[in-house]
Amino acid sequence: MLLHSAEKEIDDDAVSAVLKAAGVDVDAARVKALVASLGGVDIAEAMATAVAAPAAAAPVAAAASDAAAPAAEEEEEEEDDGGGFEGLGSLFG
Repeated sequence: MLLHSAEKEIDDDAVSAVLKAAGVDVDAARVKALVASLGGVDIAEAMATAVAAPAAAAPVAAAASDAAAPAAEEEEEEEDDGGGFEGLGSLFG
C-alpha cells in the first residue's frame, strides 16, 4: 500500500527496500511470491473494498446488539412476574 500510495512500481527491489527500511529481515523468496501474487491485483480497488467492508458490517452489528437488548429486557420481566403469588388472589376475587 505504501508503494502504491507513493505511485512507485511494486517490484522485488522496492518491496525489499521498504521492508529493510522498517527493520525487517527480508526473505527474497517471500518477497518474490508477494510481488507475483500482486501482479494482477488492482490495489486501489482492493483498498476501497477493504475500507467499505467494515463500514457495511457496522450497521449489521449495531442491529444485532439492538435486537439482543429487548430479549434481555423480556427475560428480566419474566423473572419479575414469577416472584410472588399476591397477584393471583385478585383473579379469584
